[in-house]
Amino acid sequence: MLSVWQGIGFSQVKDKLNNLLSDPFFESTIAAVDVYDLTNKEIVYQKNNKYLLHPASNMKILTTAAGLFFLGPDYFFETTLYYHGEIEGNILRGDIYVVGGFDPEFITYDLEYFAAAIDSLGIKEITGNLYADVSRMENRFWGEGWMWDDDPSTDAPYLSSLNINLNSVDVFLLGADVGENAQVILNPHTEFFEIFNETITIPPDQDNSYYITRDWMNRKNTIMATGKVNWRTHMSGDEEPVSLNVYRPDLYFLTLYKEALQKRGIKINGTLDNFWLPYGAIHLKTFSRPVIAVIRRVNKVSSNLHAEMVLYAMAEKYYGKPATSKNGIKVINNLITMAGMNPEKYRLVDGSGLSHYNLVSAELILAVLKHMYYNEPELYKILNESFPVSGIDGTLGRRMGGSNAENRVNAKTGTLSGVSALSGYLAAKSGRLLAFSILMQNFVNNTSTARSFQDEICKILTEY
Repeated sequence: MLSVWQGIGFSQVKDKLNNLLSDPFFESTIAAVDVYDLTNKEIVYQKNNKYLLHPASNMKILTTAAGLFFLGPDYFFETTLYYHGEIEGNILRGDIYVVGGFDPEFITYDLEYFAAAIDSLGIKEITGNLYADVSRMENRFWGEGWMWDDDPSTDAPYLSSLNINLNSVDVFLLGADVGENAQVILNPHTEFFEIFNETITIPPDQDNSYYITRDWMNRKNTIMATGKVNWRTHMSGDEEPVSLNVYRPDLYFLTLYKEALQKRGIKINGTLDNFWLPYGAIHLKTFSRPVIAVIRRVNKVSSNLHAEMVLYAMAEKYYGKPATSKNGIKVINNLITMAGMNPEKYRLVDGSGLSHYNLVSAELILAVLKHMYYNEPELYKILNESFPVSGIDGTLGRRMGGSNAENRVNAKTGTLSGVSALSGYLAAKSGRLLAFSILMQNFVNNTSTARSFQDEICKILTEY
């Protein structure tokens, strides 16, 4: 006997959502919800949809949608290598320049392309300096309104037009002989950091009790490890590394590049510093990264660094260098206008949503989602595919799995202290495609509760 799916109608959806949002949790927590049926072009549900709230990482929806439209899907982030001077035999009597072009995904492995470019010229000695040209971006290492005590979290990366390894380092502890200092192991291995090690190795029948940080209060790249480390730590592979952000990512990049050159037997006599690319410098290599790959990372894993680099790339393209966050916001405001909304009604200050200064509405986010679907169908497909999928991957990989909403919600999550959001697209069982935005704010230590309500909303909408 065949089972027949029985959906719920408009009035039932409204009743179910009203009942859900009347929970005592919302006596002190604001919930703004806006849902639209893209297939039938009708409003499904609205509650507090004009309230101005913090979007958290739902800000990335505006940034990536604008990036797709204003940069274009064929845009590439570029990091470029030059030299200036004369090559005499195997000696470069001059300097090396690396020009940052906002690529947020450049990693240590990619340095091999730049090291090979020098090696291919037969150069074994560089008499001058290694320079980072970071002039394409304003001299601001954090976004407006970012919290000082988020340091040294990788969620608050130091910003530069020249980035490497997400501007972060992974720190492992390896137990040694009992009573001795544990080993501090860095990934990548580099001499860029100083190590302050006051750990002690303890017997295997005792529990780990250690702390790893960076001297962020003094803006130094000193890794500090203290506490007790079981001698089996990391032999078993049970312990995860501690990831820390890195101050001065431009110098971090140059240090790793210098070390890559040294591994090839290339000597650098000079220092590492910042300087503008001089006239007459000779191009050696350009490393390119497609914007679609960057946008996918912005949304799938909610990378703040990637979002900010998209913002700066837009600023540079339309307003020239140095790119500023304010000019990037101007570009996003153009998208808001195109979506039929007034940008003067909102406050946007960064590309990632990390700042508590950002104020938007569920109505605005929904308008952008609708605009992309109706007016930019090809870009909509890229945007939709960049979102996490319920129960499948990204920041929704562990949400709604095994429920009726599994693999039906493509949406961007958002989390700050006291803030939780979920906005995107939902494929209902009826075959209708919905766009929705859910913003929740003003709760204490209840992020999981807020998320569970968001998931329940999606489950109700799935039956529509």
